[in-house]
Amino acid sequence: MNIFSALGHALWMSFTMLWQIFWGLSLGFLFSAVIEVTVSKAEMSRLLPDASFRSLTRASLFGAASSSCSYAAVAMARSMVRKGADFTAAMVFQFAATNLVLELGVLMWVLIAWQFAAAEFLGGAIMICVLVLLFRLLLRDSLKKQAIDQANQGIAGSMEGHAAMSMDEQSGTWRERLASRDGWKTISHSYVMNWTMLWRDIGVGLLVAGAMAAWVPAGFWQNFFMVNHPTVAMIWGAFIGPLIAVASFTCSVGNVPLAAVLWKGGISFGGVASFIFGDLIILPILNIYRKYYGGKMTAFMAATFYVAMVAAALIVEAVFQLAGWVPREHRTAMVDATISFNYTTILNIIFGAVFAILTIVFFRTGGPAMMRMMEGEKRDRRNHEPDAKARRPASNHHVH
Repeated sequence: MNIFSALGHALWMSFTMLWQIFWGLSLGFLFSAVIEVTVSKAEMSRLLPDASFRSLTRASLFGAASSSCSYAAVAMARSMVRKGADFTAAMVFQFAATNLVLELGVLMWVLIAWQFAAAEFLGGAIMICVLVLLFRLLLRDSLKKQAIDQANQGIAGSMEGHAAMSMDEQSGTWRERLASRDGWKTISHSYVMNWTMLWRDIGVGLLVAGAMAAWVPAGFWQNFFMVNHPTVAMIWGAFIGPLIAVASFTCSVGNVPLAAVLWKGGISFGGVASFIFGDLIILPILNIYRKYYGGKMTAFMAATFYVAMVAAALIVEAVFQLAGWVPREHRTAMVDATISFNYTTILNIIFGAVFAILTIVFFRTGGPAMMRMMEGEKRDRRNHEPDAKARRPASNHHVH
């Protein structure tokens, strides 16, 4: 096989994966946009004053009702900290916003198997519990105060504009917002914003997954994931999954195509879950943590996040094995599918029309101007970073 046919094969695999996931992405982003409009987040910071069970439950629910973009979730969590929310509650929100969102579950269910969607939600809840326990046992008040002081400097990382938009005040009840013209205008803006935030991750994820599916022989994956040693493979998969996510640089829904390739290659059931969980410790996001909270807190977060991901994956693997819910065959809808006229084609046509209609509304209702304004504000924040670093204002926040 020459280089051109090899590239063509990889690109075709990427395209077939995109064909399989497009309608699911469009549906998921529509869900996310509707929830963004119907669920008010303006009072979130006030409702998360401490790390009590009530606050952490609220943080989880708020996160589940937010965008699936990891970068946006991280920016929103920092915004909450700056507005007085408890640091642990903000981190719980961040975890829920990337692992308990509807669009991720839709893609996992439809494009790999329902068991993975169930494992993602169960594992996300377990991961939050483990993270809270680790924070309570290991996080020193002095380190938390340093992180909050750093957060109050307002140094730009990524997606601050989306975070500000998501936490704007909303008027009227959710029914009134959903039934109004302005509500659907906002839905179109949020829908297109979701695509804008995630198209790079989705594109990179598809290209990497297509290349791996086309070029990496099955024997390599089976040896790498130790499929001939089932017990070792379950443990190894949980530990290696987040590290593969770190190396892949993609996050959230962008990881689903590669998760399918890894599952077909032989990674354990829990390994798929830990790989999806790993989007909050990829290198670009670790760099954002460093800007937001400082180097020491970043190291603490990376270590505790990784432990929580591995622990949740191992528990999910054990529970699903005992229940007999782990799929016996390593097959997926994406990697094994071909393009033909079937229900996927019909759904792609329907949600392609949704994409077209909401994009037209976005352009006709000032969406591009809004995005230019957000980008301008982001550049202004970055231009003022040297001044922010020179000043270290005293924090008005209390350590809980």
